Amino acid sequence: MIRLLYISTTRSPMTPAELDSVLRVSRRNNKAAGVTGLLVVGGRRFLQALEGPEAAVLATFERIRADPRHFAVVILSRSAIEQRQFGEWAMGYQPGAALGAEASIANDVEALIAPIDDPVVHAYFHQFALQHAA
Repeated sequence: MIRLLYISTTRSPMTPAELDSVLRVSRRNNKAAGVTGLLVVGGRRFLQALEGPEAAVLATFERIRADPRHFAVVILSRSAIEQRQFGEWAMGYQPGAALGAEASIANDVEALIAPIDDPVVHAYFHQFALQHAA
């Protein structure tokens, strides 16, 4: 199994309905492929971890990279793993911009990532949440 962490930017802001549609399709596809992970959205920036069988994770990532709604897709980390950090989440999700209190996203993301052992993954999500809390 592998874990792949990437960041990307959407070409235009996504409406809540568009984001809901992306999540619905992603969760269905990820569950069928045995891929788990977490998506945090801050404005037009996406930070996502994908984990599971290498072929399934790479196929999922290639679909994301080919999606014309994204650009500047950058792999931050790719590593072999022995066990999942995101349990059975077909795609955990944390919105950024929609939250009211400035520190809410940072607190919410911190709670989501608290059980994650991988310091690299933990640090990326923590910093992303802090940056997009405002």
